[in-house]
Amino acid sequence: MNELVEMVLEDASDRMGKAVAHSRKEFSSIRSGRAAPQLVENITAEAYGVRMRVIEMATISIPEPRQLLITPHDPANIESIEKAIRQSDLGLSPSNDGRTLRLNFPPLTEERRKDLVRVVKKMAEEGRIAIRNIRRELRKDLEAAEKDGQFSSDDLARAEKDLDRVTHDNEAHVDQALADKEEELLEV
Repeated sequence: MNELVEMVLEDASDRMGKAVAHSRKEFSSIRSGRAAPQLVENITAEAYGVRMRVIEMATISIPEPRQLLITPHDPANIESIEKAIRQSDLGLSPSNDGRTLRLNFPPLTEERRKDLVRVVKKMAEEGRIAIRNIRRELRKDLEAAEKDGQFSSDDLARAEKDLDRVTHDNEAHVDQALADKEEELLEV
C-alpha cells in the first residue's frame, strides 16, 4: 500500500519537476534586453536540404551584453541562418559580414517590457495548469486503487494531502521563476 503511494508521489515529483523545467526554459526564450543564446538556438534554418536548429549549425557567443555573435560551422549556411532569424518573431535584423552574423539587442521600451511580462505570466499559468493536470491524473489513479481495495479511505486522504503538498511546492517553483523573470524584464 505504502509502496503504491510512494510510487505515485515519486512520479508526481518527477513529472511536475519536468513541467517546472519546461516553464523555465520557456521563460528563457523571452528576451530581456540582454543577449542570450537561448533566443536563437532553437530557430530552424534550411541546410543541406533539411531543417536544422541554429545551435546545430553554428557557434553562438556573447561578445557584449547586448550582442550575439553567430558563427556558422559552414560559411555556406550563413544566408539561410540570417533568413531564419529575420523571419522569426525576435524582431531583430542580423548584420552579415560574410563569415559571422551579429545580432544587436536594443534596449526595451517600458511598454514592450510590460507586454513581455504579460507573455511570461501566461507561460507561468500554462506551467501551473500542466502541474494541476498531472495532480488530477494521479489523484484518479489513487482513487481507483482505493476503490480496488488496495488501501483504505484514510490512506487515500493522506496520499492526496501528500500529492497536494508536492503540487503546491512545484507551483511555488513556477511562481518563483516567474518573479525572477519579471524582475529581470522590468530592470532598467
